[in-house]
Amino acid sequence: MSVPRLVIAAPSSGSGKTTVATGLMAAFAARGLAVSPHKVGPDYIDPGYHALATGRVGRNLDAYLCGTELVAPLFAHGARGCDLAVVEGVMGLYDGAAGQGELASTAQVAKLLRAPVVLVVDASSQSRSVAALVHGFASWDAGVRIGGVILNKVGSSRHEALLREALDEAGVPVLGVLRRAAQVETPSRHLGLVPVAERGADAVSAVAAMGAQVAAGCDLDALMALARGAGALSGGGWSAAEVLSLPTHDHPSRSVERRDEGSGRPGGVAELGSATRERSVDAVAASERPVIALAGGPAFSFSYAEHAELLDAAGADVVTFDPLRDERLPEGTRGLVIGGGFPEVYASELGANDALRKEIAELAHSGAPVAAECAGLLYLCRELDGIPMCGVLDASARMGERLTLGYRDAVAVGDSVLAVAGTRMRGHEFHRTVVEPGAGEAPAWGVVAPARRVEGFVQGGVHASYLHTHWASEPGVARRFTERCRTS
Repeated sequence: MSVPRLVIAAPSSGSGKTTVATGLMAAFAARGLAVSPHKVGPDYIDPGYHALATGRVGRNLDAYLCGTELVAPLFAHGARGCDLAVVEGVMGLYDGAAGQGELASTAQVAKLLRAPVVLVVDASSQSRSVAALVHGFASWDAGVRIGGVILNKVGSSRHEALLREALDEAGVPVLGVLRRAAQVETPSRHLGLVPVAERGADAVSAVAAMGAQVAAGCDLDALMALARGAGALSGGGWSAAEVLSLPTHDHPSRSVERRDEGSGRPGGVAELGSATRERSVDAVAASERPVIALAGGPAFSFSYAEHAELLDAAGADVVTFDPLRDERLPEGTRGLVIGGGFPEVYASELGANDALRKEIAELAHSGAPVAAECAGLLYLCRELDGIPMCGVLDASARMGERLTLGYRDAVAVGDSVLAVAGTRMRGHEFHRTVVEPGAGEAPAWGVVAPARRVEGFVQGGVHASYLHTHWASEPGVARRFTERCRTS
């Protein structure tokens, strides 16, 4: 695959990566190019802005959650048929999973994609020192090719001249200069930027402003020429149908101890053992396709696109609904997936939707499969900050003072609608809430790193947890869940 591509990185968080990456996507899309948007790491919010800029689904590239071997295939899947791909990095260029070297860093993803890096530098408090900073980043890892710099938050023409002079001495091209501009700043709160789904027309205006600023301040022709210099990628793109057609086994214990050397993730976990699960997905008759309801809208806007694609390929009809507005689940719902988001922001509205809360509780208590992550977990509790939720779980949730953040290695404690006992997956936690459990529910995961503990709930057909997981790493999860929906 030889689609032109750029990785937009920075020395640190807060340098302006999202503004520049989203602005570049919008500026190139305005030229009539099909632009494929990508984000390094587990973040759900930035891809929403990317999707607004390009009209395409924003996709994540996470070497920790999915393994290094899936980065290029998932990229190729998203970029198929596009004229250009823009990949926004995470944190600083060389920052990755804590204590894991380069794993899951922007630098590692750039190398896996054989893509040139454009370094976004916040130049607001420096002049000639910018050359030393950029030289250090460019020379730190010979495998990372920094093709140029975009200077952000430049104060004046004199300031710009000083910065250009210093970088000219360092031999690093300046591909753009952006002045301070309040109109392109995006509002934040306790967990980062406010998602697109909550901002409506304001988000559209902000993305348009980003595109206009980048188009005016950056050399788009030079950036496109740099993108065309990316190395060719071998192998094909990821396909939900293809990965689900692979044979499965029933011996998770054989693979729990094995790790793919250099891949940065546990070895593939064997799962799903019945003869019916060995069938090709194509053999599933249309009449057997269960309806799986997928929560969406402002309160539940966090979901990886590959999850719905895997469920569809596994033989389900995935129908999105909005718990803030819809008083009923989609007609014929046999299973429910509730991802992440900000239910604490919309707790009153969610609590006021009595009809939907009651229907979800009835569905769960009937034994139908329900998979909930983070925000979904809170929604299934009895209450959230004293406001009634669905009451599926004997647990209460509240906002806390401490941020829980980081990657996790986890093992399924017992069998559930998602996995058999012993299935090992990686996840990510990102929340400021606390769940106080009642009694009776079994835990969903045994977290083995960074610290050992049990986490989440399994109750009947319900699997609820704080962990965000990426099902592309273990596609059998989607097949197992769909089969349970079909037979429940």
